[in-house]
Amino acid sequence: MNIETALERVRTGPQGPETAAFFDFDGTIVHGFSGLHFFRDRLLSGNVGATELAAAMLNGMRGTETEDDFDRFAATVFKAWRGHSEQELYDLGNRLFMSTIAGHLYPEAWQLVGAHQNAGHTVVIASSASRYQIQACSDALGVDHVLYTPLEVRDGVLTGRVDGRSLWRSGKARAARAFMDTHGIDSDTSYSYSNGGEDAGFLAETANPTATNPDRTLQRIALEKGWPILRFRPRGTPGAKELVRTAAAYGGLIGSVWTGLGLGLLNGSRKVALESILNLGPEVSLALAGIDVRVVGQANAWATRPAVFIFNHQSQLDPMILAKVLRKDFTGVAKQEIAHDPLFGPLLRFGGVTFVDRGNTERAVAALGPVVETLREGTSVVIAPEGTRSLTPAIGGFKKGAFRIAIEAGVPIVPIVIRNSGEMLWKHSTLLRSGTVDVAVLDPIDVGDWSPDDLGDHIAEVEDLYRHTLGRWPVTP
Repeated sequence: MNIETALERVRTGPQGPETAAFFDFDGTIVHGFSGLHFFRDRLLSGNVGATELAAAMLNGMRGTETEDDFDRFAATVFKAWRGHSEQELYDLGNRLFMSTIAGHLYPEAWQLVGAHQNAGHTVVIASSASRYQIQACSDALGVDHVLYTPLEVRDGVLTGRVDGRSLWRSGKARAARAFMDTHGIDSDTSYSYSNGGEDAGFLAETANPTATNPDRTLQRIALEKGWPILRFRPRGTPGAKELVRTAAAYGGLIGSVWTGLGLGLLNGSRKVALESILNLGPEVSLALAGIDVRVVGQANAWATRPAVFIFNHQSQLDPMILAKVLRKDFTGVAKQEIAHDPLFGPLLRFGGVTFVDRGNTERAVAALGPVVETLREGTSVVIAPEGTRSLTPAIGGFKKGAFRIAIEAGVPIVPIVIRNSGEMLWKHSTLLRSGTVDVAVLDPIDVGDWSPDDLGDHIAEVEDLYRHTLGRWPVTP
């Protein structure tokens, strides 16, 4: 089963909160084992003693074949948290999610969670990890229900002991069954997803189990029982191939810039130089990176110009993607910090990009004034209304600047929805991954009758348009 089949199964299946979708966490929603990030953080900060390190290594070599093995492992891990407050651990979980774990989130898992939410299902994350390891991700995904291994807390401080049974193997299966009984869930219409053979009992609690990125044990069980198998693209640390492709892509971009500048000098035209860079740079750089851009609605990029093109911002790759789609006669608005980037800063300045100081509202508004004149003179403008790159594929709140500019200039808004650019180049990464980025250029939106009083409602509708598009991707007629 592929991801599109899995999504269609959810869309066409039973709807409503009586149907639940249970997701394992490590290996199912995020690549790898999130606990390693917590352990590494303590190790690098010098908070792991010799005894704890030796115990962790010994348990790792023994493996976790039985529930007793896991309980012994959990006791070693959670004992180290003794004396720390819950708030400290929630803060640590948030920090590690933002700096590392979000980059290991499977985009396909995000799509699946969203499909279940759109179907009105009760979505649950069930894990043998502690809540502190899961909460930041569940918040980012908008998942309200989390089942986890409980830790003993006294006066807001952890004792270092597990409070009851861990949610490993039979413990997770029992927790899922108890949740269904308590919340009136129909197991005959519900779904479960996990990657580990130890979760066979957990998966069997629902009528629609899916072996997701299965290990050998679960793959064997799934084949025996006729369960569907779903695999996501790995999200681990990029390797040598990605390093080579990244170097080639940046080299290709630099070469294209110099070629464009040379053509501009030969023709005595800044316009020729800029259009040559915009056409050569993305084509060469993306090809060397092994990144294909698949566009739906390309005609909308040319239907009404000038226009304010808005896009959901996930990656530093987005400007090249937009240049490939829009080709010419546009400029942009970017944050002030990127003006100092040694590679992109000079290039963006040459392209007439307006830099905005997001920390100073008054200066930001003043800087956007000339953008209106740029539009009136016939040049389109590209703006990311979220204001910054997202950690996940989720849509953040849109700011009003782009919409006010369009209203004042009397031009339409054209939404560009980008899917998967964060997978090719995550916010906190510098290495490119090969693959396909999907782009949908939606119909132009006339803002002629918008007013300041209803601007917020209109912007909310555009945000929902992005969420709907990402949730059910359009296809070429």
